[in-house]
Amino acid sequence: MEIIRFAELKPEPWRNGGGVTRELASHPKAASAQDGAWDWRVSIADVGSAGDFSTFPGMERVITVIDGELLLLTVDGEEHPLEKYRPFRFSGEAASASALPTGDIRDLNVIARAGEFKGYTSIIELSKKRAHPVFEGQMAVLLEGKASVSSGAEPTETAPADGSGSSDGEAAAPTAEPIELARYDAVVGSDTRSPEILGRGFLAVISIDRVEHAHS
Repeated sequence: MEIIRFAELKPEPWRNGGGVTRELASHPKAASAQDGAWDWRVSIADVGSAGDFSTFPGMERVITVIDGELLLLTVDGEEHPLEKYRPFRFSGEAASASALPTGDIRDLNVIARAGEFKGYTSIIELSKKRAHPVFEGQMAVLLEGKASVSSGAEPTETAPADGSGSSDGEAAAPTAEPIELARYDAVVGSDTRSPEILGRGFLAVISIDRVEHAHS
């Protein structure tokens, strides 16, 4: 089970000085420090002043305000008021700029290479009674509240129908003690013992899907 601790991420200043970005993940990882050299990237940005956004040719973006009240995003001359927890999709090639009518904001960014990958962001409310699993190709970020994560149980094989009680598979291994998550910590999904998150608050679930191309 992989947990990315927000407090350990290095802030990288924007080229225009209007904010800082902390990268949660990118692919390929070797290209993470180069703008646009990856096929997808997930990051959290602090926006402290109005100004132009960087362009990412050939990319598609999903931006979600996760702290603060409102971001006024202008994309190719059209203004879009972005409220907290409402994901907004737009072209990375578009000329875009921000205004901050209610003060500084923090946003979650998912950027993916158009035609190759598709990024999605969903905001869900956590439950203390029903765990939320995080599957392969997903990442879950705790936006607010109190939550913990544990590894799911290994799948077990069905016991024989003769009632002997024996089977080829062993019983599921007990899960380890739950690990507390801090705000903006990210849990990387897996299809083997998928991490399960329990708690109160809100979670951003990011999915990165590879685009399937039809063969002629």
